[in-house]
Amino acid sequence: MKNRSRLLRLALASLCALAAATQSAAAADKVTFVTDFGFNGRHAYYFVALDKGYYAKQNLDVQIVRGQGSADAVKQVAAGTAQLGFADAAAVILARGNDRIPTKLVAMVYAKPPHAIFVLKESGIAKPKDLEGRKIADTAFSAVPKLFNAYAKAAKIDAAKVTWLVAAADTLPGMLTTGRADGIGQFTVGEPLLAKSAAPKQVFALTYADAGLDLYSNGIIASDSTIGSNPDLIRRFVSATLQGLKDAIADPKQAGMIMNKHHPEVDAEVAAQETKIVGTLVGQPLGTLDPGRVTKTIEIVGDAFSLKSPVAPADIYAPGFVAN
Repeated sequence: MKNRSRLLRLALASLCALAAATQSAAAADKVTFVTDFGFNGRHAYYFVALDKGYYAKQNLDVQIVRGQGSADAVKQVAAGTAQLGFADAAAVILARGNDRIPTKLVAMVYAKPPHAIFVLKESGIAKPKDLEGRKIADTAFSAVPKLFNAYAKAAKIDAAKVTWLVAAADTLPGMLTTGRADGIGQFTVGEPLLAKSAAPKQVFALTYADAGLDLYSNGIIASDSTIGSNPDLIRRFVSATLQGLKDAIADPKQAGMIMNKHHPEVDAEVAAQETKIVGTLVGQPLGTLDPGRVTKTIEIVGDAFSLKSPVAPADIYAPGFVAN
């Protein structure tokens, strides 16, 4: 009789635990997160957070979808197609100043600008001035051409003498290696994949940072609507992502393997190399933004473009989402 009672209690406890687990899983908040562009090794830390259960521990059911450029990510987040995204600060500023698109940065990843124009070493292009009279290709939504005016001003070259070509992302490496374009816009995190595609030819980067541009780049974005209605969801997502970022920086090889596991088309070694470069771009503490540097970023972008409406730091940055 005692054994039967004990077995009954154990069975009831198991059922209660199962019910609690089922209820917890059912209650997980669904989140769609859009990348700045495609799925690449540079995005490995999001999949590290996913693979290691960091999102699940924050009661989040996260779906990571591929974007078509920072401007596209901004539009998707503003429209609610995705609750959160990864986008360049310049795209957020331009969207707010010209089209009043209500998105803001909530955490920073690329504290240093990764924007660059890649050329072949054999091209004879060795300095910014050499870009004049040349053709550069990039996608329609890329942040690299959007910030080119600021780069040209900092590098003291004539932007009007450079021709930009719009092309699909998968055609860019071929355009460079075959000479259909003299250069292509890329983030420095993309160098490992580009170098592999261009081999045996060698590539060379003219970086915006080397020209003196000191501005924030890509970070996690959310819409004004989500910031106002569900700030806790954003905090949980940022916390889990930054834990994934810490792990990825500490062990790029593991991050590369995890990225390859989720997306076999992404080479694990290339992903590891891209993750290493991500580690050189982050600031400390991870995720934080400095209000003064936000202002400087707005000034640089505003100086390169004619914004229809003035943009203040509070228009593009929402503090309080990164744990101290």
